[in-house]
Amino acid sequence: MNFRELHLWFVADRASPIHVGVLTKSATGPGIALRYADGWMNSGFALSEDLPLRDQLFLPPSRQQGGQPVAVGAIDDARPDRWGERVIEWVINPGRNSLMEFLYFAGDDRFGALGVSTSATRYEPAPLGPLPTIDKAQKISEVAAKIEEGQSVSKAEAQVLHGGGTLGGVKPKALVQIDGIEWILKFNSQGSNVDTSLLEHATMTMAAKAGIDVARTQPIRLVDGHAIAIRRFDRAADGKGRLHALSAGTALRAANVEPAEFGYPELAQLLRRLGAPGVTDRDGVELFRRMVFNILVENTDDHEKNHALLVADPWKHGRMQLAPAYDVLPAMSGQGHQQFKCGALGSESSLANAMTMCEDFGLPPPAAAEEVVRLIGIVNGWRDHFRSCGVSGADMKTLQGWLDSGEKKEERQQFSPKDHLRSGRPKRRNPFSLR
Repeated sequence: MNFRELHLWFVADRASPIHVGVLTKSATGPGIALRYADGWMNSGFALSEDLPLRDQLFLPPSRQQGGQPVAVGAIDDARPDRWGERVIEWVINPGRNSLMEFLYFAGDDRFGALGVSTSATRYEPAPLGPLPTIDKAQKISEVAAKIEEGQSVSKAEAQVLHGGGTLGGVKPKALVQIDGIEWILKFNSQGSNVDTSLLEHATMTMAAKAGIDVARTQPIRLVDGHAIAIRRFDRAADGKGRLHALSAGTALRAANVEPAEFGYPELAQLLRRLGAPGVTDRDGVELFRRMVFNILVENTDDHEKNHALLVADPWKHGRMQLAPAYDVLPAMSGQGHQQFKCGALGSESSLANAMTMCEDFGLPPPAAAEEVVRLIGIVNGWRDHFRSCGVSGADMKTLQGWLDSGEKKEERQQFSPKDHLRSGRPKRRNPFSLR
């Protein structure tokens, strides 16, 4: 298939989808453009800040992310990412696919509340089939491993991933149903020497102990190790409705923040400006907490797509709030910097850097320092918590080399609130000073 145009729908209620507009290939490159439909112009809402309700063709940025074509604004979050694209090309629509094909074949279970159809009058997503149930976890993991390794799969095996296999990210994953509710099932990558799924569950539940709002997780036992099931936060509590959501990258880009400046302080300021009523201050503290926790547990894979925002009530005010945290686990890379900017020292992975711009999160330095001390106390008890989650002795030993290495442990031990009684921003040197 080679689609010339597709139709975008808003599918918060699957029983009453609403036509949003027309998607076409951009004339300026391989990306995807949007034009709102008249009906949506009259009664809809801006899908993201860079897509105001205007009668115009919205073009994607001329620059491409990582050399890949992108869709304009919020539509880019509706496309599958690396793993989903691989499943589409390997199982669902074999061969090379353009971004238009990837958008269509992502089906009805994509991130957020947007859907893609070939029709402007009826919402007809790609027919991928029903989601598998959790009892198929072992079979799904075996098929996912084959695809990850580039092995051919039979028609019967392909059917296992046909429904729910088009999610983004790098690691192999699939959507499954647990008691009628959608969960994301993530697997260990081939060749990993630790049970990363169980480590992610342990880290996420430790984050919850630290007062961080995290997506609900549960470990799923497999023949060899575990998978981790993560309950979807972009679905209504009853599992029936879909919630409009944006990645942090999409929201920051729509606010004209340069990608080189993407970071926690910038996201905090965006939430201060566009935050949902009654939760802005809470979300500022929450975001500071997540940043510090990620530094402490060496979760350096905290890039722009590993933070998400929920649009609280798009029909009324379009205000945003932080979605629950996800993809939180030690990277064990020792790279010394986060993917997201933390403070005045850029992305440097240090508590000192986290404190430099704490006031951007609504926290004066003394209060921010108290928060850091509390989080240090939680992370200091990581061994007992990880053991209680069933992490093996071998994996505990591996983790100890990262979480209790000289540098990380020393930073936790040496942090003192007394050093942060004044403004967290470092003093600027007078350029006219002789000293």
